[in-house]
Amino acid sequence: MKIELSEYDAAWPGLYQRERERIVAALPDAELEHVGSTSVPGLAAKPLIDILLVVPDSDDEDAYVPALVEAGYCLRLREPGWYRHRLLKDSDPEVNLHVFSPTCEEVDRMMAFRDRLRTNAEDRAEYEAVKRELATRGWERVQDYADGKTRVVERIVLRALG
Repeated sequence: MKIELSEYDAAWPGLYQRERERIVAALPDAELEHVGSTSVPGLAAKPLIDILLVVPDSDDEDAYVPALVEAGYCLRLREPGWYRHRLLKDSDPEVNLHVFSPTCEEVDRMMAFRDRLRTNAEDRAEYEAVKRELATRGWERVQDYADGKTRVVERIVLRALG
C-alpha cells in the first residue's frame, strides 16, 4: 500500500468545521478538536480529517455511538487496552473520529503535538520530512506507516510537554 500525501489544503479547516457541526447536531455537548496533520497550516498530510471527541466515558458506547451512527459515522475500532480508544469513520470527506475519556493522557498529548507543530517551524519541518520519506515506501497497513512516525512524534511531544 502506498501512502499519498497532499500539500496543505486551505479547505481542510472548513471541512473540519462542517463535520464539527454535524457531530454537535448529534451530540450537543460534544467536546471536539481538529487534530492530526490537516489541522496544521502548511503541513503536507493524507487528505483525512482527524477529529478528537472527548466524551464522559468512552467505554459507554450507548451514550454516543448510536447518535454518531445516525449522523453517518461507522464504528470501526475498539481499543480498550489503548486508552479505551474508539475510532469512528466516514468517507465524505474522509474522517477519523477518535474518541477518548476526559482523563486520558492521550488527549493532552494529541493537543500538545498539534499545538507544537502549529507554532514551531523546525519541528513541523522535521515531522514533514519523516512523513515524506515514509510515504515513499510500500506498507502492508496504514498503521505500519503511522508506527514509522512514532520516534519523531515522541520527540516532538516531549519538547511540547517539556
